[in-house]
Amino acid sequence: MEYVKLNNGVEMPILNYGVYQIPKEETKQCVLDAIKAGYRGIDTAQSYFNEKEVGEAIKECGLNREDLFITTKIWIDNYGYEKCKKSIEESLEKLQSEYIDLVLLHQPFSDYYGAYKALEEKYKEGKIRAIGVSNFYPDRLSDICLFERKVVPAVNQVETNPMNAQFKAQENMNKYGVKIEAWAPFGEGKNNMFTNETLVNIGKKYAKTSAQVILRWLIQRGVIVALKTTHFERMKENIDIFDFELTNEDMDKIKQLDSSDSLFFNHQDPGMVEWFDELVKTRRKKIK
Repeated sequence: MEYVKLNNGVEMPILNYGVYQIPKEETKQCVLDAIKAGYRGIDTAQSYFNEKEVGEAIKECGLNREDLFITTKIWIDNYGYEKCKKSIEESLEKLQSEYIDLVLLHQPFSDYYGAYKALEEKYKEGKIRAIGVSNFYPDRLSDICLFERKVVPAVNQVETNPMNAQFKAQENMNKYGVKIEAWAPFGEGKNNMFTNETLVNIGKKYAKTSAQVILRWLIQRGVIVALKTTHFERMKENIDIFDFELTNEDMDKIKQLDSSDSLFFNHQDPGMVEWFDELVKTRRKKIK
């Protein structure tokens, strides 16, 4: 596994196993499988409702806690200074850990100023090793970097894949020393990404799959990745990307696939704010 040094000196795996949409009854085994396959970074969130199961896997995997890098994210209804502080303690309890390696604010809505101040406080207490944000567009990231922080965000996790490459957003992050992290690196297969002719043909040169080409393209750009699969063989395949390197020509060909449009949603659409709110409320009801 390769590691990236964040702006505070903390080292983070460049590939992280994500547990988004994995049912809680399957999460523990999936995390154990991912660790067995070689992943050392695990990405969860309060709104995934499986932090507890991730914590159980951490306890049972046989590795020392410091050998793993755990990320979680604060959900919108836990924003605000006091609520965010309380929710961090709840996440620590569920994860069965004395600290969390990286905590992100999950969405750029509601009182994220107050929530970020709570992250800064827990960071200074040593309960969190690095703090950051998720889904913050360049204007929102610049806002929090310039006006509402004492600690610069270490990471901004955003949708990043060949069809939505986030080049301009990455340039803005670089200006502030913020690392870009990709969610949906495969776009969940949208736009026939796995069978895309450019990606498939590049893969043939190296005896690699289109998915492996995508991951290699991302990490050569310095993009940290959170990726998900529930299949052990796919976990091993996805991590098998450190034995080849794409040429500049390959990188440029993949760059041409970028449309600069999300394959999922626009956070600047008011209707999407309502959709996010309803989505998590519905999930919460199912969990209860």
